[in-house]
Amino acid sequence: MTQLESDGGPPPFGHAMLKYFPFDPDYVNLNHGGYGSLPLPVLAACDKLTLRIESNPDLFVRVDQTALITKCRAQIAEFVGAKMNEIVFVRNATHGINTIMRSFEWNAGDIIVTCSTTYNAIAGLVRFLHDCPGHPDVSTFVIQWPTSHAAIVAGYRAHLQSLPRHPGQKVVAIIDSIISIPGALLPWQALVQVCKELDVYSLIDGAHSIGQEPNIDLGKANPDFWVSNCHKWMFSQRSSAVMFVAERNQGIVKSSFPTSKVYRSPADRAFPEETFIEQYNWNGTINFVPPLSITAALEFREWLGGEDAINSYCHNMAVRGGAHLASLLGTRVMDETGEFTLNMVNVQIPFPPSVQPSHALDDLFSQKLLAPTNRKTKISTYPFYHNNTWWTRCSAQIWTELADFEVLSDVLKEVCQEAAHELQAVA
Repeated sequence: MTQLESDGGPPPFGHAMLKYFPFDPDYVNLNHGGYGSLPLPVLAACDKLTLRIESNPDLFVRVDQTALITKCRAQIAEFVGAKMNEIVFVRNATHGINTIMRSFEWNAGDIIVTCSTTYNAIAGLVRFLHDCPGHPDVSTFVIQWPTSHAAIVAGYRAHLQSLPRHPGQKVVAIIDSIISIPGALLPWQALVQVCKELDVYSLIDGAHSIGQEPNIDLGKANPDFWVSNCHKWMFSQRSSAVMFVAERNQGIVKSSFPTSKVYRSPADRAFPEETFIEQYNWNGTINFVPPLSITAALEFREWLGGEDAINSYCHNMAVRGGAHLASLLGTRVMDETGEFTLNMVNVQIPFPPSVQPSHALDDLFSQKLLAPTNRKTKISTYPFYHNNTWWTRCSAQIWTELADFEVLSDVLKEVCQEAAHELQAVA
């Protein structure tokens, strides 16, 4: 990281950090949680590695690549408190969850448990599995704000206890560690324990966890499966994610997706987890620069001051920024107690609650926020509908300042008014 070495210590968090990201100067990024943001020093490391690969692709793929993947796996395993042989890389969290869920041999009477707040692509996967032979049933636990961690744990226990059970049945629960929409921390470790008590597999959708959630300890939490993106909050290149499969469950995930050349039928394996790691080290030609950029991302984060410093600033900014935005809009934050808030905050926006969500409305919001025709400033945030109210999810990052929420307030007032007017005209 030559640039960082020449820069000496990092500047203070806030707008001084913008020079380390390739953002358009007219763009205010309050949706980092959507797709992640690649720091320039990590981008430089990616470019350097790309040139190394292209100088001799055969040498890199056949000789060098596995050692670098192994190094990254060791770093991530330590970061999340897992055994190294339980950690592999996948494209993104959705890819990893598909790999796990498609590995189960579903039968009639099996149950997949989701939440009303389950990420839309994962909800789509569950509908697909229900439609396929085996036809597992789907049971949805409803989460609506206002609520509390204690209420969610108690309600979830009651929900699982209410499910019809029979011998030989599989029940698999998909649980967000941090919900995408609304952006909210769930008491997922406690929910994992509930699953264990009631003989339910726990699959944790940790898409937003790495780099945002402090002190991840998979060894202690002990879920059955866990998947997280590294390109969101950790600052690796898009797309890169880590998949954790507990040793005891590696016989379930028999094949990588796509299937690797080293796949062996279960009957031909000396032990269930044989070839588990090797399948993910090579299952087709892809660009391995994104997962390998994890090393550079971790170096950048260490240079910034480490995980505690980064997340302390981002969390504080999310809390202060959310309160400030709500005050400017004359509305409120969704999580008034703060127990659900890490580095994302949900704020009510002045949009008619009678307007229902739609793809057309999503496109309209995106156009007016990101590609306006009447102003220079472009801004990203995530408007959404929950419990008969319109909200926006704001991501606080190391470059964020309160002034960004002030810009957002002005733009949201304008956009909500314009969108409501245009929808009314169409109606």
